[in-house]
Amino acid sequence: MSNSLSALSSSKLRLIFAGTPEFAKVILQALIDHQDELNIDIVAVYTQPDRKAGRGQKLTASPVKALAQAVNIPVEQPASFSLNYEKDGISGQVSRETLANYRPDVMVVAAYGLILPLGVLNTPRLGCINVHASLLPRFRGAAPIQRAILAGDDSTGVTIMQMAQGLDTGDMLYAKACAIDDTDTSASLHDKLADLGGQAIIWVLAELKKYQDKAQKQDEALATYAQKIHSDEGRIDWQQPAKQIQRQIRALNCFAYFKGERIKILSAMPIKDNQTTAEPSGKIIGVGKNAILVACGKNADGVSHLLNITKMQWAGGKPLTAEQIAVGDKLQVGAYFD
Repeated sequence: MSNSLSALSSSKLRLIFAGTPEFAKVILQALIDHQDELNIDIVAVYTQPDRKAGRGQKLTASPVKALAQAVNIPVEQPASFSLNYEKDGISGQVSRETLANYRPDVMVVAAYGLILPLGVLNTPRLGCINVHASLLPRFRGAAPIQRAILAGDDSTGVTIMQMAQGLDTGDMLYAKACAIDDTDTSASLHDKLADLGGQAIIWVLAELKKYQDKAQKQDEALATYAQKIHSDEGRIDWQQPAKQIQRQIRALNCFAYFKGERIKILSAMPIKDNQTTAEPSGKIIGVGKNAILVACGKNADGVSHLLNITKMQWAGGKPLTAEQIAVGDKLQVGAYFD
């Protein structure tokens, strides 16, 4: 009896990873790097089907698939796990059977992008564990990184969650906070949280039973949703306060119109409290080597501040710094953005 128990404890945990974008790739890399000390065997990686990308619209593998193939981990790319799905002779039922045939003990999910029905969530012996880029229950859903910046939050984090049927509603196993600086962009915060997520999942898997036994319910009264980002949210409304516009530039792919021409607004400095203005919103106050100064709308205190834009890009051109713009004639002091 003792020998069989010893054999059981020494056998490796059969782990399946499911994820698609760069965020998930970082977490998969952490699992690969620590699989020996965690005593896990990554038996398969699940990722979204290849998509057309780039100017040539070539079918392109996801970052997760590329990493898995580089280290010879089997890759599965089902289009759906729904029992109602069937296309080209492949059904959701077959995809479920393929998953079950891997005999997974646990499935780690990070930004997979495919709905996992209850039948899939219950397939691994220890269930499915999700790495989510917010401190749940705040910002459940598709775009927690961008929404945290837009909201002006000074911190966010990652949550390791036991997956349930609802959207990011499962019991929380572990959470780790991360500061949001006033210079953080979606890209920089993404990288911070991906690294943090990799650390957090390693921490949890090292003592999985302990964390599952101490899992905490989410407080539904505190739940908020990070809705998917739409491209039109990137258009700058100069009537908004400068701080809100600066957050928008950090969080999204922002743009504005000048004399009918669409221009990308790529970066802006943190708002300076002493840079107040009585000029109308959208007016260009200065074109200097350090920044393009634009008047913005009033804040809650009725005060207007200047936005310091440091980088812009015109259609068909390269990104230009404020200094590069200042030596040209693309923008004029006293002119207005549309």
